[in-house]
Order: sequence, then structure tokens, then C-alpha cells
Amino acid sequence: MTTPEAREQAVLEAVRERRERVNEAIPDELPIKRPERLYEASRYLLDAGGKRLRPSVLLVTAEALADVEPLSTEYRSFPTLDDGDPIDALAAGVSVEVIQSFTLIHDDIMDDDDLRRGVPAVHREYDVETAILAGDTLYSKAFEIMLDTGATTDRTVRALDVLANTCTQICEGQSLDVQFEERAHVTPDEYLEMVEQKTAVLYAASAALPAVLMGADEETVDALYGYGLDIGRGFQIHDDVLDLTVPSETLGKQRGSDLVENKQTLITVHAREQGVDVDSLVDTDDVDAVTEAEIDAAVATLEDAGSIEFARAKARELVSQGTERLDVLPENEARSLLEDLADYLVERGY
Repeated sequence: MTTPEAREQAVLEAVRERRERVNEAIPDELPIKRPERLYEASRYLLDAGGKRLRPSVLLVTAEALADVEPLSTEYRSFPTLDDGDPIDALAAGVSVEVIQSFTLIHDDIMDDDDLRRGVPAVHREYDVETAILAGDTLYSKAFEIMLDTGATTDRTVRALDVLANTCTQICEGQSLDVQFEERAHVTPDEYLEMVEQKTAVLYAASAALPAVLMGADEETVDALYGYGLDIGRGFQIHDDVLDLTVPSETLGKQRGSDLVENKQTLITVHAREQGVDVDSLVDTDDVDAVTEAEIDAAVATLEDAGSIEFARAKARELVSQGTERLDVLPENEARSLLEDLADYLVERGY
């Protein structure tokens, strides 16, 4: 019987192998050209690293749909389900990663963050104007890249529609997140809606896009989209838990920063419903000024209220729900990888 540790190692290796292929493809799909400063800024975060989880979901889903052994088939010439002309699944993977990078650049400007992926944020390394243009460039380039997968016209149009709708929802989710910081009361359902739009929809698109491009039926497309929504929401909820429970040096940022910055999470939403005065858990709104002792005390209060365990349980529930949707896929190694990847997203450490 495979141990949880062995399964996690298999997921990490699977992501690493696909990350390498995506990294190799990025310069081809997004070359640096005139004006060089704009394209250097556009590539800056992509070149800085990243796990490439979303394109990994896309590529593994394609393998599961085609019922091929993982990494046995050239992604640049990937088979469709009706034996038509092959598609460029790697280009589709780069497209969703480019969208992810666009959202990070704009998020960092809005939050006035200094660092991203261990390097200065784009607006710090360059300037705000260049960072905005870089984000806008990535947004438009993602659609150009998706146009070059070689899929049939009807499937390409559908894929572009999925991508456009995803970008719209990400912006809507970001707007809700900003609004929630000014609200005294947010319900769990409202929080889950925000997370679905801000974070989960890009996972949903990553899982559904190969089905669209390869010609799967509507039931399969919908099921895979639902899988991505569920694991994406579970991932964000688990990330909120990690923000409070993982040491600062391991996180790479101040533990409890979401709490200090008054960001709504499922943990704080639940705690308020239990009568906890969340706003008084820490005495500062300055991430650099908060002490570990203050965070320890806040975490203890949230644990006593059952709020951290409530969030953990919800993340596990969503992952279980998501993996059940994979029944539309053939039973193969790639499908098992998708199941293990879902577990990894809500059980991983830093």
C-alpha cells in the first residue's frame, strides 16, 4: 500500500517534471522583444519561478483524458479524442500560467507588497506604470497563446470564452475581497463565493480547457470544471490555515499577516459567528510590528472557537467532492495523479 509520504513525493515529482516543460516553453511563447523593458517586466515574475500548479493540472488532465501514460506523449503534439489533428497542450498550459502571473502583478500593486517569489515585486523592480503595462500585456498575450494550440475553430472559440470568463471572475473576486476588508460581517457562503471567483476559477479553467480543446463531451467538461473549482477553493482555505499555523521563517512572510491586515478568511468569518471579537485579536495593523506572542494568543483563541478546525474540515470536504467528479475520466495513472494532486493542495506544508 502506498504511503501518504510516497504519494506526496510522486505529486511533487510530477509537478516538477511538468514545471520544467512549462519553463522551457515560456521564452518561446513570450519572447523578449521591443520595447525590451516592457517584455522584461512581463517575464520578470515568470522567470522568478513558481510551482506551475495550474499548468500541471492542465497537462495531467490532458493525459488522463487521452488515457496515455504520463509524460509518454509530446505535449506540443497531443492527441484529440476524435483522432483529429493534434493540439499544443503545452501552449494552453503556458496560457493559464501567464494569466496567473498577470493577476499577481496587479495584486501586488493593489496591496503595495514589496516581495513576490523571493524577489522585489514588479512595481518595485521597475515602476508602477511599467508593472501595470506588464500585467496588461500578459493578459492579452494569454489569449494570443491560446489561439495557437491548433485546435479546431469551434473548440478554440470555446477555450477563449472559458479564458475570458475566468479573467472576468478573477476581477470580480478581487473586488469582493477588497470590499470584505471594509465589512464587519461576511457569511461563509459569501467568502466561498469570493474564493471561487478570485482563486478557484483558474484551477477550474485549467482542468476544463484540455477537455474543451480535445473535444470531450459537455458532461466531462462540466465535471472537470467542477473538480477545479472544488480543489481551488480547498487550496485557498488551506492557505488561510497555513498563514496562521506555519512558522514565519517557513512561510517566507510574517505568520498571521492576513489577520493583521484585516483580511476576511473562512477562519475569521466562522470565529465572528462564534462571538469572537476578531478585530481585537491583534493590536496593530502593521505586519512588521506584530509579535509572535500576539499571533500565538490569537491562534489559541481561534482554535478554542473551533474556527481553524472548521476551515480544515471544509477544505477536506471540498477536495473529497472534487475528486469524486473525476469519475468521468478513464481509470489510469494520470487520473490517480489528479486525485493525489488535490490532496496535496490541502495537506501540504511549506
